[in-house]
Amino acid sequence: MEKTVNIHHAKTHLSSLIAEAEAGEKITIARSGKPAVRLVPVRRATKKAKNIPDRKPGFMKGKIWIGPNFDDPLPEEIMKAFRGESD
Repeated sequence: MEKTVNIHHAKTHLSSLIAEAEAGEKITIARSGKPAVRLVPVRRATKKAKNIPDRKPGFMKGKIWIGPNFDDPLPEEIMKAFRGESD
């Protein structure tokens, strides 16, 4: 069933309207009798719905390598480019 309420009612009864929307009720908020917005629940997507594979810690072990100089400072010419300085 769809329920339409005015803005004043929505402001004073927001918590109960949210609970109704979460329970599946269709809530429309009207301004001067004209529908303005619809209150709908947020559906949290699951990993399967998002098509995200399951992640397992260490699954890339032995397949990648990070050099010992990975976090060394960048050369000065590259740092100048980041700062927008010309040669």
